[in-house]
Amino acid sequence: MDELINLVSQRTGLPADQAQAAVQTVIGFLKDRWPGPLGAELESLISSGSGSGAGAAGALGELGSLAKGLGGMFGGKQA
Repeated sequence: MDELINLVSQRTGLPADQAQAAVQTVIGFLKDRWPGPLGAELESLISSGSGSGAGAAGALGELGSLAKGLGGMFGGKQA
């Protein structure tokens, strides 16, 4: 999750604490709004992203794709 927060911070120009709040807000929003199985899958991606290895890198890549749109939401540039 730290990697995702860093990505959001870099792409939006937000300080790390604000990027963390943004990431947690978006993840919480998605988990609350998505049907149970999708919310559980998101939780699984987040959990696997905290480890190491190829599985974690893939999960972070998927979450990173989600973060790409945050730049536009917060006035930063999108990659």
